[in-house]
Amino acid sequence: MRPEQRGRARVLVALLAVLFAGVFAAAGTAGAHSAAVSSVPEDGSTVEVGPARASVTFNEDLQPNFPSLTVVGPDGRLWSKGEAVVDGRSVSVAVGELGPVGEYTLAFRVTSADGHPVSGTRNFTLSKEGTGTPGEKPGAAQADGAGASSGIPLWVFIAGGVALFGAGLGVALLSGRAGRAK
Repeated sequence: MRPEQRGRARVLVALLAVLFAGVFAAAGTAGAHSAAVSSVPEDGSTVEVGPARASVTFNEDLQPNFPSLTVVGPDGRLWSKGEAVVDGRSVSVAVGELGPVGEYTLAFRVTSADGHPVSGTRNFTLSKEGTGTPGEKPGAAQADGAGASSGIPLWVFIAGGVALFGAGLGVALLSGRAGRAK
């Protein structure tokens, strides 16, 4: 290999090293996602009457894109009414009067500030029978799987594309030099 070819190869290796370092640095910052810090009703609490609105509050602001918050009773039916709404660090949904005594589950799926979907559940117990009317079973409207998400954040695809582009560029540069050396 000629001296100028060695110099170009070193530049290419350095360029690829910077590219991969950037990809791994982006992956490291994506580890800090939103986390639920409180809810109404509080996780694990016992209440005699349900709230007018159930909510989950997070440690950082949320993106308003496609929030979901449902209240499911011990009968497996929806007790939340309407669509979930994001307001800063909280997501909430209207709740009618509850029904059967037992454990209710707040199930949430929100988009954190970094664009990563965050989901989970919180539970509370109703200790006094209510007279509310439930909705349908969760997922009945989406029985065909519409709206399902892979849960893979967008940055993974961007980093993969950048890595593939860099690898392709490296192969093209090296093969072009190999052809001229003959």
